[in-house]
Amino acid sequence: MEFIVKSGGPEKQRSACIVVGVFEGRKLTASARQLDQISGGGLTAILRRGDHAGSIGQSLLLHHVPNIPSERVLLIGCGKEKDLGDGSYRVILGHAARALGQTGATEAAVFIIADLDVRGRDLNWKLRHAVEITEEAYYRFDQMKSRKSEKHHALHRMVLMVPKRSDLAPAENAVRQGRAISAGVKLAKDLGNLPGNICTPSYLADQAWALHEEYGVKTTVLDEPDMRALGMGALLSVARGSSQPPKLIVVEYRGGPEAQPPVALVGKGLTFDAGGISIKPAAEMDEMKYDMCGGAAVLGTLRAIAELRLPINVVGVIPSSENLPDGNANKPGDVVTSMSGQTIEILNTDAEGRLILCDALTYTERFNPSVVVDLATLTGACVVALGRHASGLMSNSEPLARSLIGAGKYSFDRAWQLPLWDDYQKQLDSNFADMANIGGRDAGAITAACFLARYTKKFKWAHLDIAGTAWKTGKEKGATGRPVPLLTTFLIERSENRGHLEA
Repeated sequence: MEFIVKSGGPEKQRSACIVVGVFEGRKLTASARQLDQISGGGLTAILRRGDHAGSIGQSLLLHHVPNIPSERVLLIGCGKEKDLGDGSYRVILGHAARALGQTGATEAAVFIIADLDVRGRDLNWKLRHAVEITEEAYYRFDQMKSRKSEKHHALHRMVLMVPKRSDLAPAENAVRQGRAISAGVKLAKDLGNLPGNICTPSYLADQAWALHEEYGVKTTVLDEPDMRALGMGALLSVARGSSQPPKLIVVEYRGGPEAQPPVALVGKGLTFDAGGISIKPAAEMDEMKYDMCGGAAVLGTLRAIAELRLPINVVGVIPSSENLPDGNANKPGDVVTSMSGQTIEILNTDAEGRLILCDALTYTERFNPSVVVDLATLTGACVVALGRHASGLMSNSEPLARSLIGAGKYSFDRAWQLPLWDDYQKQLDSNFADMANIGGRDAGAITAACFLARYTKKFKWAHLDIAGTAWKTGKEKGATGRPVPLLTTFLIERSENRGHLEA
């Protein structure tokens, strides 16, 4: 999709379609009122006949409206004006994008963005989200189908209208951010949606090399002998049951000063998780191909910031393997030694994400990072606690946590903070090793983070449990690309010194 920013009123737009809004009570938005005046009350007359009530999700396509040079006018329902907020704005723009896709228009001039007054949000926020929502509406994954989906829409150019010429430069930057984030989200979604027989640890490593080829980022891939030499006993123990070789994927983006400590993103890249010897139930086990969505989101975020050329240093570390039952696989009761030298009693082989992450976190120390954020589809307990709306956030640094929560609110890729109190640590006590890899049924998401916290004492760190947000289940099954928007926003703000740099 091509996005163009332009200033001007609706009366002179010669477009295949003009998009304006209607609030509940049949109240026209500002641009719609202008069209109504030009057409001699044509829009008002249509509303009086009851063809459009202004409800969210309602749309009405008009052809050849008198005195309007555009071929079509699309009326989009905006709901109650006083209730307009971040969520409802995104829903309205999603309906607008899908309604446009059902027309024959190849180009559209969209006025509804500037017309909607979202509490606490400026024009640039509205434009960036409009781009992301439109790309989301038109996303299709048909790579594995022998017959590709028919083209769902003719639209290929969207003109985003702004009120004044002085709005153009900041608006173009907002659109640029929206496009970069959307491209990162698409990469993460595509990787997540691929089946486990194709998206293996080696395939993930190839995608990192592709970023190297396209953007010049430094890519390093450690193989099993390299990890064995480093003493990564926890990570390698998870891979023992699989014929697929594990990989530790490292991507370094250097956009800031050479001496600037990087932000480190550590993403769980478990390309399929059957649970190992503690095997999962058969129902919905196919969705365990999504257990690598943390790693996919790291690659998507790096793609977005490389596209934006942010003046910041970022390193992505992705431990990747499969977790399958086999005669050589981990067994409950086994004790393994992590790269840090700490020993772990494996009480449940399905709690494997923390085992591959702990060695990756120790490896990350060598980059002397300013902060570290790990992201993982780690616990079903987080889904029980927060559902599929918010990612779980735990951190040993309150400023870092606040920055991530703020970035989540701005990007509408929200996170909710859970406690990381020492009180929970005793649940990981083991009679036979330094710690157990599970802490029991109570507070499962928190005790998983407490396990990781034992490997993060040398840096400021936050953990994002994205088990509930990385993919959708049911009839809308598919990867979401989260938390690419949150992380990219966090890095944009940090590069502009608007984040909590003391974090």
